Amino acid sequence: MMINSFKVDSPSVRYAEDAISSTYAYQSTDLQHDADGNWTLKPITTNYHFRTGTRVPKLGVMLVGWGGNNGTTVTAGVLANKLGLTWMTKEGLRKPNYWGSLTQASTCRVGNYRGEEVFAPFSSLLPLVHPNDIIFGGWDISSLNLAEAMERAKVIDFELQRQLAPYMRDMQPLPGVFDPDFIAANQGARADHLVKGSKQAQLDHLRADIREFRESSGAERVVVLWTANTERYSQVSEGLNDTAESFLAAIERGEPEIAPSSLYAAAAVLEGVAFINGSPQNTFVPGLIELALQKGVLIAGDDFKSGQTKIKSVLVDFMVGAGIKPTAIVSYNHLGNNDGMNLSAPQTFRSKEISKSNVVDDVVASNALLYSPGEAPDHTVVIKYVPYVADSKRALDEYSAEIFMGGRQTIVMHNTCEDSLLAAPIILDLAILAELLQRIQVRAEGEEQPRALHPVAALLSYLTKAPLVPDGTPVINALGRQRAMLENVMRACIGLAPDNNMMLEFK
Repeated sequence: MMINSFKVDSPSVRYAEDAISSTYAYQSTDLQHDADGNWTLKPITTNYHFRTGTRVPKLGVMLVGWGGNNGTTVTAGVLANKLGLTWMTKEGLRKPNYWGSLTQASTCRVGNYRGEEVFAPFSSLLPLVHPNDIIFGGWDISSLNLAEAMERAKVIDFELQRQLAPYMRDMQPLPGVFDPDFIAANQGARADHLVKGSKQAQLDHLRADIREFRESSGAERVVVLWTANTERYSQVSEGLNDTAESFLAAIERGEPEIAPSSLYAAAAVLEGVAFINGSPQNTFVPGLIELALQKGVLIAGDDFKSGQTKIKSVLVDFMVGAGIKPTAIVSYNHLGNNDGMNLSAPQTFRSKEISKSNVVDDVVASNALLYSPGEAPDHTVVIKYVPYVADSKRALDEYSAEIFMGGRQTIVMHNTCEDSLLAAPIILDLAILAELLQRIQVRAEGEEQPRALHPVAALLSYLTKAPLVPDGTPVINALGRQRAMLENVMRACIGLAPDNNMMLEFK
């Protein structure tokens, strides 16, 4: 059964004209151990008071790499939905949708009615920006307008492209920041639309762009999102980017190890707008994270989690949870879009390899019965550039595991996925949820004043391969736990208990 709207009837929830307030009894466990290694577990309950603004602002999203495959695909998809366009393919008539979006196309269990499970759209838990209402803008190092860039990307069906071209032809990305030292040399041919000058001048230019976009679009809240090329890792060292002060000073000095993505992130943070990193490089150097904490500006990343990595996080979690011991994981990919061409350079591939490899670490660490300290599966990631397959990425995975009494199990999987059509809904979800998180305030029991959620948005981990989390916070990669974390926080905001699947009412 599906319900599209509901109101929680509880004395702990108060609905006002501009906000929903709730009190939530959060249960956790305090762990102590003595000198003999004996553990004591003590259940504790803490009351948290949530206040969530219900007025949905006008949202502007600035994409870094707006003219790339992802940028043109998400813009085209939103336009097609907003205009209600239809188009013919050899399979028949096609209609636009938001499938693949957590916020727009998934549901949550809210209870049961006479023994029948009842679900509600994820978007009905709290008021969210609708994708059709998002205002897009952004930057690109290529001078093509979005209609031309969409044709170059070869993602959208051609008949739909023809209908969208009149709307997208007037969409012109702003000049972008380009540093050939951070991406593959093969990207230089696209770089004809650039912000010139020193790194400080480029930072000032980007800040001015954000201000101008906000003013001209009328956006009440802006999110900047990196969906441009994967960069190589930048060096992190004392006095360069280890503190906010050193990071800003390094930009002013024009230090070569300040990556373009870090410049965009700094510009967003200094302008008070959220920044999300959709690629695997270490954009968020320690000094940039410290700057975001000082300014109280939301940041999140790294790297969109769309296909192979999402499946891996589910499958390894299942195997380890079932007491099966994965011993080798080999992931092979080939793709032919510009992302694949950029990743053909060893230095940029290394960034992607790191983000795709770390996804099983916390799952392995959770089971000391299977793995001794320091032990982990052999994990290899390979990416090859094959122009012919274009945006249709091929992913092949082999999982080897040890089972009962010395037996072995091997699972081999092949996945063909259209890269940008998977990434586009994730871009929308990240922007929509980043906006929502900025409307939530929380006050723990004993605190006098409510506060915003932590600027490092671990709640967006479900959507990224290498989740950025606050210092001292465990990194969770298991997909089910990531989704439950986000969903249950949203449930707490309206006074609903977490969905724990105990179903004691039937026991």
